[in-house]
Amino acid sequence: MRTEYLNNLKRITVKLGSNLLTEKDGLNIAIIRDIAKQIAGIFDKNIQVILISSGAMAAGVKKLGFTKRPAETPKRQAAAAVGQPQLIIEYEDAFKPYKKKVAQILLTSEDLSDRKRYLNARNTLETILGLNAVPIINENDTITVESIEFGDNDNLAAMITLLTNADILINLTDIDGLFDKDPRVNPNALMIKEVEKITKKITQAADSIPGALGKGGMTSKIEAAKKLMSAGIPMIIANGKIPEILPSIIEGKEYGTFFYPKSVKITGKKRWIGYSIKPKGNVIIDNGAANAILQKGKSLLAKGITEVKGNFEQGAPVKILNADNKKIGAGLSNYSSYDILQIMGLQSADINRKLGCKTKAEVIHRNNMTIINTD
Repeated sequence: MRTEYLNNLKRITVKLGSNLLTEKDGLNIAIIRDIAKQIAGIFDKNIQVILISSGAMAAGVKKLGFTKRPAETPKRQAAAAVGQPQLIIEYEDAFKPYKKKVAQILLTSEDLSDRKRYLNARNTLETILGLNAVPIINENDTITVESIEFGDNDNLAAMITLLTNADILINLTDIDGLFDKDPRVNPNALMIKEVEKITKKITQAADSIPGALGKGGMTSKIEAAKKLMSAGIPMIIANGKIPEILPSIIEGKEYGTFFYPKSVKITGKKRWIGYSIKPKGNVIIDNGAANAILQKGKSLLAKGITEVKGNFEQGAPVKILNADNKKIGAGLSNYSSYDILQIMGLQSADINRKLGCKTKAEVIHRNNMTIINTD
């Protein structure tokens, strides 16, 4: 039952999509004010709320008179730059009646890939929440390029949920939840109320429901859910236009689609390793090593490695793939890709002789490894 995940909430993340926040003439001010009222009420219940808000680029597109989201990166960045001030001013005005301060935070994926900046972002958010203010987070679209962008605000919302150790992500959009087909064009579409596993059928259903103003449609929401479910955190997709939707969800009313977590909640450094840093390469392992890692909680030794892909230095983050090339984990490598090529398949006792120096027995130590539950 979903209610067991909604008891004793201490902190939640709420993501608002572009379709929800915009209308024909720009930002949907009524929605912003309504959501602000709901969030202020949740704070009064001693539940902290972190808000991930789309809408800056969409607002800028409208303000600049573009007929659609521009394809050129400079124009997209300009639209975000024009729209972001308007967005945060509207939030500031919306929260003012409830005596709530807002804090604007703009991030790139590079900010969360770097351990020091990751911890600094987390500390900043903890301080803002400790001061009883509302953090409003968006991707820094004015400077991002493909190599450092999150891709969409659904992924950003999942990353922030993990960063802040929140209890749940409530992803609000302009439809009631995940359907088997797009309900905006198919009157016979059926809503999927609960998801325990991301199956091919679920993915296909999501693919049929695109976004309009935002980067991601339902597919990006499913990818965010997959990440959180694997990390032990639930997610809900629901309609942000339903009156009092946030307090209703928190009270256990069964709105939207609920995604059940697969495992116990991952905490601390392992969240960062598994879900925030971008891997520099892949390490492919045999079935014996995979079993030792997944079933026995062991570190990865050179003996179990069969292949290395990519060029990376010692200490780099890498993906761990099984014999079927399925991702089962991520970790920080004690060896460069060049050295792994020299020692893979060797017993630990033979590594020092092969490399000619004293080295660590583990290629990836268990303490620097995160298991990715992808079943």
